[in-house]
Amino acid sequence: MLVLTIELWPAGSSALRRPIGTMHIGNESDLANVSDYRVIAMQTANPLTGEPPGIAQFRVLAHARRQRVWALLQRACEEAMMADWTDL
Repeated sequence: MLVLTIELWPAGSSALRRPIGTMHIGNESDLANVSDYRVIAMQTANPLTGEPPGIAQFRVLAHARRQRVWALLQRACEEAMMADWTDL
């Protein structure tokens, strides 16, 4: 499983950092060369946009595993943008 934590570092300061989102990406295909993944994404409230905290569950299907990890992350982020988010 891949676990991503997205942090905001105001003015580049680690002392002021705070998490604003997480993503858990789990392989459902026994590490097959072309795999399906289940993803759970969470985000904190965003005062700039007025969005409340939320969670979404979705899948990335038929991903070729012999690519850089960034290709899977890109696909997961694209799916996150289209997912149905539930307010927390």
